[in-house]
Amino acid sequence: MLKYVLKRLALLVLSLFIIMTMLFVLIRLLPNPVEAVAGGFDKALREMREAWGYNKPIIVQYGIFLRKVFTRWDWGFCTSMGTFLQPVSGYIAEKLPATIYVNVISVLFSLPLGITFGIVAAVNKNRWPDHIIQVFIMLFISVPSFIYAFLLQYYVGYRLNWCPLIFRDGRDFFSWPMFHSAIMPVLALSFGPIASTMRLIRAELTEQLTADYMLLARTKGLSRAQATVRHALRNSFVPLMPSFLADFIGILGGSMVIEQIFAVPGIGKTYVQSIAVKDYSVFMAISMFYVSIGLSAGIASDLSYGLIDPRIRMGGSKTNEL
Repeated sequence: MLKYVLKRLALLVLSLFIIMTMLFVLIRLLPNPVEAVAGGFDKALREMREAWGYNKPIIVQYGIFLRKVFTRWDWGFCTSMGTFLQPVSGYIAEKLPATIYVNVISVLFSLPLGITFGIVAAVNKNRWPDHIIQVFIMLFISVPSFIYAFLLQYYVGYRLNWCPLIFRDGRDFFSWPMFHSAIMPVLALSFGPIASTMRLIRAELTEQLTADYMLLARTKGLSRAQATVRHALRNSFVPLMPSFLADFIGILGGSMVIEQIFAVPGIGKTYVQSIAVKDYSVFMAISMFYVSIGLSAGIASDLSYGLIDPRIRMGGSKTNEL
């Protein structure tokens, strides 16, 4: 197991290095938009570009970039109008709390609901609760999150006036006004993960309820509820952690659009804006953030199998057949 983990970590570092190299080379080959933004290079901008080696060969620029990133966590400077020459790391650190706030609440809201309704559908298979839940599953999975965002914003925010139309700007994340303004973005991001979790739990638990060991548990004196909770649920949770991590990555990806719709001052909105204004340093840093989250989730997904079911060991040698 340790050998497998070390191997996966080495592959993660290699993948990050390859992706970072590709992004760096492609970005440096693009036309420089700073002249159009700044109207010419002033002294501060010229000195900063010289410090980053913009007047040197690209391999030297990449060496300077790696040294600054890994020794000082310095990803460069912003070139957009509102944040001209501000350090990228500090700029992203200001935007990150809003994204974490919305995404964490979405995960905490969607996972329990998805598990609960998935269990209800599996226990009541082919009955009216199961049919109703399957209709919602198809509806939530088929429709993109930004469609729900527009519908919520129009009906819940504008027509009914139950929630603010846009996200509240500020740092008081544990206050009711902030949470109230986050309800609609959270709902728009949660519908898809709720549906995927319901579908997974329903399919897995339905299969486990018809397994032979459930019949054995019932013959030993356990009630249907006891056998379901003690045995079937645990086995059906084996694929849940990988699915949960995939849903979390999906929420992060979807939040790019949702943050634009509800004016959430997070890194998703900043990521989209960095493309529009050609702020390449911000684009590079946020791209590597998303890549790191995705690759780390892949490793955590594989290791979660062994944590949930001790019989599963990743990277183990094959047993000899007798």
